Amino acid sequence: MVSAYAENDGTSETLKKMPSTEDIGRSAAQKLRELFARATDWQEIRRFKVGMQTADLLVKFNMGEGHHTLVLETTSLGQPREIRSAIARLTDFRRELPNAYPLAVSEYISPQSATLLRRNGLGYLDLSGNCYLSFGNVLIEKEGKPNLRPSTRPLKSLFAPRATRVIRVLLADPQRVWRLEELAKTAEVSLGHAHNVIKRLEELSWVQRGEHQRIELSKAGDVLDAWVDSYSYRLNPMGTYFSPERITRKLVGDIARVAHAEGRRYAFTLHSGAALVAPNVRLPAIHCYLEGDPEPIARALGLRPGEGEGNVHLMSPYDQGVFHAPIVKSGVLVVSLPQLYADLYHYERRGREQAAHLRREAMGY
Repeated sequence: MVSAYAENDGTSETLKKMPSTEDIGRSAAQKLRELFARATDWQEIRRFKVGMQTADLLVKFNMGEGHHTLVLETTSLGQPREIRSAIARLTDFRRELPNAYPLAVSEYISPQSATLLRRNGLGYLDLSGNCYLSFGNVLIEKEGKPNLRPSTRPLKSLFAPRATRVIRVLLADPQRVWRLEELAKTAEVSLGHAHNVIKRLEELSWVQRGEHQRIELSKAGDVLDAWVDSYSYRLNPMGTYFSPERITRKLVGDIARVAHAEGRRYAFTLHSGAALVAPNVRLPAIHCYLEGDPEPIARALGLRPGEGEGNVHLMSPYDQGVFHAPIVKSGVLVVSLPQLYADLYHYERRGREQAAHLRREAMGY
């Protein structure tokens, strides 16, 4: 069985050559021309001096009865760390040019970065089709467009299977302060691997170092959102079966009992996990991570191979990290809350709704 998700030994990967900020700026200017096709007297001034700093691009144009000025800050990466630096510069530009509208431009502005910019009253535009422009009588908002160059996404290797062991450990106990050695041991990765992951998280300003260089998660919500953006429960190969009996909590308990008797690690997830965490959730099917070959477990329970859609799904974990920090509910094991949220988020049958409820009521970030 080959996983759809491969990783290298480290957390780096070979990336396609990324466009320069000059290339991004030129493409962004063209996109602005397309957005404001009726504009007249269009001017583009590159490397425009603003106070003690230099703006990458100043755009001036007339539209209707109004004259508008946009000041652009270009960054090659649209992730929160880079965008926070851009926000500082754009805020300075706004102070020096109060009549100009400042906006950040990148190849791809992540959802977390978009939120940061809007909170600071700034606009943005990326080359994947997302934008937010709000000035004068203008309001243009486009969101939800995926990264058109996902191979250049700098977070891809951060959320590779072994790397997410570190992510899960941090998210499962977000208030804890860690020594690197403790973190590596708990995540069951090498010290070097843990160091590489933490270094990348520091670059993104998602963790911080406290007294004695202890590691503390500072942006749990950003980390969770970025992980979910890179993950789907479908990464886990799944054996589908049909139970002749109605899906009940008794069957959940039977699966747990047989797995435990055979010395197999297991943990329930998706709606069966959510139903154990929040008893008011319906139990239309069972999804359970199971260590090893699911066939002997299925035979012991009298489950038949599913034709089309079954109602019992035994999932082979894409990485053993899914078993980290399980929750005990009604005497059976459920995956950790961050893992449950990540699994639910992309599940087709009301998964995102259940994920939002779980995050709001139980997770706190």
